[in-house]
Amino acid sequence: MRSSVDIYLPLDNIFKMYSVFEEKVVAENINFDLLRSDLKVNLKVDNINKHKINSMDLIVQEKEYERFERSRLNSSDGDAVEIHDQFYRDHKLLLILFRVLAVMPILRSEPGRITFSWRSIATIYAIIFWCLMTVVVIIVGKERIHILQTTTQFDEYIYAIIFVIYLVPHFWIPFVGWGVATEVAKYKTSWGAFQLRYFRVTGTSLQFPRLKSLIVVISVGCLLCAILFLLCLSFLLEGYPLWHTLAYYHIITMINMNCALWYINSRAIKTASYSMALCFRKEVMKDCSAPIISKYRFLWLNLSELLQSLGNAYARTYSTLCIFIFVNIVIAVYGAFAEIVDHKHGYTISYKEAGLIVDVVYCCTLLFIFCDCSHNATLGVAKGIQKTLLSINLLKADLEAKNEIDLFIVAIEMNPAIVSLKGYVTVNRELLSGSIGMITVYLLVLIQFKFSLDKSTTNV
Repeated sequence: MRSSVDIYLPLDNIFKMYSVFEEKVVAENINFDLLRSDLKVNLKVDNINKHKINSMDLIVQEKEYERFERSRLNSSDGDAVEIHDQFYRDHKLLLILFRVLAVMPILRSEPGRITFSWRSIATIYAIIFWCLMTVVVIIVGKERIHILQTTTQFDEYIYAIIFVIYLVPHFWIPFVGWGVATEVAKYKTSWGAFQLRYFRVTGTSLQFPRLKSLIVVISVGCLLCAILFLLCLSFLLEGYPLWHTLAYYHIITMINMNCALWYINSRAIKTASYSMALCFRKEVMKDCSAPIISKYRFLWLNLSELLQSLGNAYARTYSTLCIFIFVNIVIAVYGAFAEIVDHKHGYTISYKEAGLIVDVVYCCTLLFIFCDCSHNATLGVAKGIQKTLLSINLLKADLEAKNEIDLFIVAIEMNPAIVSLKGYVTVNRELLSGSIGMITVYLLVLIQFKFSLDKSTTNV
């Protein structure tokens, strides 16, 4: 702890210009552009008595000095952001794996900033790796297409379609990976700026308990899941040589990692919202003043924008992933159902149908994780803050604090925390139920065609 001399001297100068911490009060019509700049701190001087300051006890002065030091932090200062960017340090392994798979060649080029460049080493490696794997994918793809063109059996035709579909994600990597890398880099950088603002407002660094160890488990699990999934298909489905799996490992791993990345981002936002709500509750219990409520209003809007930018940054990636999952589920369920009710096999499940069921379960799991994580993150962002705002005793709050509470509630209502893929679709549990309904409709149409064709064949 600093001595009284060390503290009095800076405080003596500080309070000539500043006094009580207060976020800059903006108009009721909140402009989201303010969230992209630093949170400004205004300090009032009119109500401060210098003699009173000098008589403050040591602990209070220490806290005031620390608050002043926090107010000087700036999100444009990369070194300051680097210190508080715990989220990047925790999920760094996941970003490295994406670079190894040549999916997202973004780098920490300088302290506090993540960037993308077409001339970076990571991008050059990604292009070389993708070109080499394209050769392997084309070789395997030609054989799969040949089977698709020559087979006359229904089950082999379904399997051939599925395996060709699983090769498609490789060719969209430049579009959904490299093409959105700049937006993803900005999103990742904004996490560092948010954590610095979080520290400025709350006085504590944002922590993500057990996230680092969880990412290690998830990363290993994604690799093992890809290997196990492809080995199962190779064993259960006929006409699928083991060496063909070489063209699919990086594709399945990429799909798994994309799902894991969405889960990690959603979980981090949920953790941040709960931590912020806890700090907000503690502060308003001690001092329910307008400056405190105003600061947390800005911080909440920043977090809400962070959640929305998650969907905007990855819109291409996850919209194409959803289409891939929908098509896969429809074809696999249709193929399994048609084979099970086929009169040749009776109503028993063979290895072939089991392989299709494994594919359905895999795709449904990915879809559920994608929708459920977004739903939980969306609920978490507003729930804790709203609960605290509604629990404040308005009889003990002054008029300015009441106005700030009203502004906070209006801000939450006017800026709902949602995850939207650039406005095309809102990601929540309703997307899951809507997808099930859409898939069911397509399956009913396909099954009707199947029965109609079987009936017409029998009549002939």
